[in-house]
Amino acid sequence: MAKPGEVERKWYIVDATDVPLGRLASVVASVLRGKNKPTFTPHVDTGDNVIVINAAQVKLTGKKLSQKIYYRHSNHPGGLKKRTAAEFMALAPERMVEKTIKGMLPHNPLGRKTGMKLHVYADANHKHAAQQPEVLDITNLI
Repeated sequence: MAKPGEVERKWYIVDATDVPLGRLASVVASVLRGKNKPTFTPHVDTGDNVIVINAAQVKLTGKKLSQKIYYRHSNHPGGLKKRTAAEFMALAPERMVEKTIKGMLPHNPLGRKTGMKLHVYADANHKHAAQQPEVLDITNLI
């Protein structure tokens, strides 16, 4: 079993251009949790850091752009807000990709800690060049 101090973390960069959103999210969530490592331990954060670039070019199949609806609520009466996927993509594509990936992580303190290692950018520019990220080719992992 892995111990928190013994985990070695890598940085990966993923290009989301023309990749279906759900398939991208499942692969990235698996890497964030560390399920791609032989030392995976469910109760320890063994995952790596992931940078997702070109989130604005992610692909939604079928009629999801017009039919998929994202909901949020202000916890006040009548405070339900809804937005279609097309509106969400136009407003903040990086937040949509981030919401999808974080939804595939565990909903507990370990999942919230794991989600902090995700960095999503709408275009190809990112500020993590100093970490020397490796390119993660997800086409063979899908």
